[in-house]
Amino acid sequence: MLRSMRLLAMEFAGLMLVMTLTMSAPANAIAATWKVGVAKTVITPDTPVWLAGYGSKRVPDGKLHDLWAKALAFEAADGTRAVLITSDFQGVPKSMSDRVFAAVRDKFGLDRSRIMLTFSHNHCGPRLGDDLIDYYPVEAEQERVVEAYTSKMVEACVRLVGDALADLAPATVETSEGRCTFAVNRRENPEPEVPDMIAKGVPLKGPVDHSVPVMKVSRPDGSTKAILFGYACHPTTLSFTTYCGDYPGFAQIEIEKHHPGATALFVNTCGGDQNPLPRRQVALCEKYGKMLAEGVEGALAKPGRAIEPKLAVAFEMVDLPYLEPVTDATLEKALADPNAIKSRWAKRLLEKRKAGANFESAYPYPLHAWLLGGDTLMIGMGAETVVDYALRFKREYGQRTWVLGYADDMISYIPSRRVWEEGRYEGGSFLYEYGRPAFRWAGDIEDRIAAGIDRLTRKVGHARHEP
Repeated sequence: MLRSMRLLAMEFAGLMLVMTLTMSAPANAIAATWKVGVAKTVITPDTPVWLAGYGSKRVPDGKLHDLWAKALAFEAADGTRAVLITSDFQGVPKSMSDRVFAAVRDKFGLDRSRIMLTFSHNHCGPRLGDDLIDYYPVEAEQERVVEAYTSKMVEACVRLVGDALADLAPATVETSEGRCTFAVNRRENPEPEVPDMIAKGVPLKGPVDHSVPVMKVSRPDGSTKAILFGYACHPTTLSFTTYCGDYPGFAQIEIEKHHPGATALFVNTCGGDQNPLPRRQVALCEKYGKMLAEGVEGALAKPGRAIEPKLAVAFEMVDLPYLEPVTDATLEKALADPNAIKSRWAKRLLEKRKAGANFESAYPYPLHAWLLGGDTLMIGMGAETVVDYALRFKREYGQRTWVLGYADDMISYIPSRRVWEEGRYEGGSFLYEYGRPAFRWAGDIEDRIAAGIDRLTRKVGHARHEP
């Protein structure tokens, strides 16, 4: 009888111990069943690929630091996988990313819904494929150099995914949020006036998103494996002819300096109408990089919120109609336009038309929704999304929502309805700069994108918050 009572007491004590351990650290115990892999590769050209952006010929004269592409592979407890690629590219065109997606599918079995290829929109990075093709004077040798480099980068991205998958190992995944304030709404604050406004403490105008979402990946021994972070701002502090990663590059260097052995990865959230101001100096670029790194460190200093090892993904191409496709007559007139970009655009499209091409009336726009755990939502959107999208989707889907612009395809500016109605550069008749066969998007662009996001989030089990 006494022995039976002792056995019951021991069983009860064991049960209580299990319950205590389970209740004391449920998040860490659950999150440890993630598998995460990290990989990175240098993408600095070793051939004279012109720098991308700014509508001019910019021959490289060296580098401040290397450019990188990096990958973060996730595997949930049920084996579901997805891979996020980040890069210091200015813009990845569909003609390149489609090749990457096809090769990743064939080689690793990951379909389009399970891979996002993001680019920081760094203007001190190299040209790629036919991105902004009419921006630059046509030089046959440069086109050959760009094509060879682009093919090399397709191979590099595919290899990067394989390396990240090969690195999959147990990990915890936590999120937190910091803050950084150098981004300025460039539509509402004239650049020459901003330094004086800041010095005098005059409030700047227009919507901004100064949040810094942070995701930390740790191994079971407590070491930090990766730090993913985002910010909504153009990487256009610099406009010279030297390769570097602009402020995101300096921020990643600073973070990795403070976390030896960890890989820092940057995503541009929705910075299409945001600029780092003032700018045009390397010292300012380094300053902004350190400010962003401090925002990340501020987030990491807070208790992180562990994410359960659950992953659901969904993807859709949404047709975005043009307001009015161009006609041959419009193009003929544009041939004589003093704007070199517009005249090159008209010449190229007329040549396509003479070769029998028809101009499409809409463009296929990529949208992603990844749900990690029960409530950490990552929305991926193509091209240059303005800040309104981040503010809207975080309001509608919760503050643990990441809204990534600059994913998969560098199409053009993607205006909200507000920006479209206001017009001007990000919302007006400038699609020709991106090679599109029209001047403007149709006015329902935001509605179409929001409806697509709503469909995707419902598929992954994260419905919109009701007001």
